[in-house]
Amino acid sequence: MAFDVEAVRAQFPILARTVGEHPLRYLDSANTSQKPQQVIDAITEHYARHNANVARAMHLLGAEATEAYEGGRSKVADFVGATRPEEVVFTKNASEALNLAAHTLGAGLGEGDEVVVSVAEHHSNIVPWQFLCERTGATLRWFDITEEGRLDLEAAVRDGLVNERTKIVSIAWVSNVLGTVHPVAEVAAMAHAVGAVMVVDGCQGVPQLPTRVADLGADLLAFTGHKMVGPTGIGVLWGRYDLLASLPPFLGGGEMIEIVRMTGSTFAPPPARFEAGTPPIAQGAGLGAAVDWLTGLGMEKVAAHEQAITAYALEGLQTIRGLRVLGPTEAVDRGGAISFTVPDVHPHDMSQLLDSQGIAVRGGHHCARPLHERLGVQSSTRASFYLYTTEAEVDALVEGVARTITFFGGTP
Repeated sequence: MAFDVEAVRAQFPILARTVGEHPLRYLDSANTSQKPQQVIDAITEHYARHNANVARAMHLLGAEATEAYEGGRSKVADFVGATRPEEVVFTKNASEALNLAAHTLGAGLGEGDEVVVSVAEHHSNIVPWQFLCERTGATLRWFDITEEGRLDLEAAVRDGLVNERTKIVSIAWVSNVLGTVHPVAEVAAMAHAVGAVMVVDGCQGVPQLPTRVADLGADLLAFTGHKMVGPTGIGVLWGRYDLLASLPPFLGGGEMIEIVRMTGSTFAPPPARFEAGTPPIAQGAGLGAAVDWLTGLGMEKVAAHEQAITAYALEGLQTIRGLRVLGPTEAVDRGGAISFTVPDVHPHDMSQLLDSQGIAVRGGHHCARPLHERLGVQSSTRASFYLYTTEAEVDALVEGVARTITFFGGTP
């Protein structure tokens, strides 16, 4: 069955909104996705009928809440191809998941060890590793990018970037700025060849692409619910169970323990070991509903629509004189985020003028300042597309950018 974007859009109440006299054209899905009614209803239903704490209450509501929360975990495990639900750790967001990875993997690091990231990372996949290196004396190194905005694997091999001192490699599957789909399986093979752990930031990849952790070569995979039509307040760290079982706790508190005595404590097996305190229960139920919704739609169809709408947008935007697309200019191994600059118009001005026309985009460095410095720009405008984006919305974007350039005295 063909992908019916209008039928999809009808399931998202917010897309019927207007901005002044304009229809809302939401082109900021790399920031957060909108939510279908099915997910909204699941969260409302939980609070209205099943609200209780999990694993602690010996009553009906407690059992129902636990079933919903653990059911969400099982659905997420299936969605990414995990071998068992216990490989899925729930956090409050992907940043916490990456901090969990950095903190626990760092327990055995010291001077002379190296951690490898890339210059194209979101701050959430840079700063935790900086903290780790500062704490342990390890050294942080990084992949550069080519002029096209892809990882420069040739230079990495030439320079021995991943070597016998490398203990951890952590890169994004899909860049939130460039849209580049990085060859994570190839990088994982490089990491594993020297005995390093491969961590993947899947925040932009998991919502857009069919995901199987074994195919990625990941040992740990971090992603977040709110970018995959799920609720805010919940992130995921998937990990190989044997690896998770070898890691120390991240936070201390209730439910992550086995036995507590005043003289010391022992800790629960994963995933409870990493879920101290009351977890995001309603969010877990909501994320389970989001996974059901995406699975029903079909991730292959989502990926195909993403590629088609991105190709359409790249073609349209590049008709504007002087506009520079950051990253690949063709929709090959590319996700649905397009960042661009235009002469003499600051991205904040571009974003505000587009918003006045009902077009929601983002202006700034998109939590990737080192990447913008590497590209020689201070900031950029980013339009990002998802499964509910239409060609008409892209046409409005292209017209809006041209109109904004004219407003500031330029010629598009």
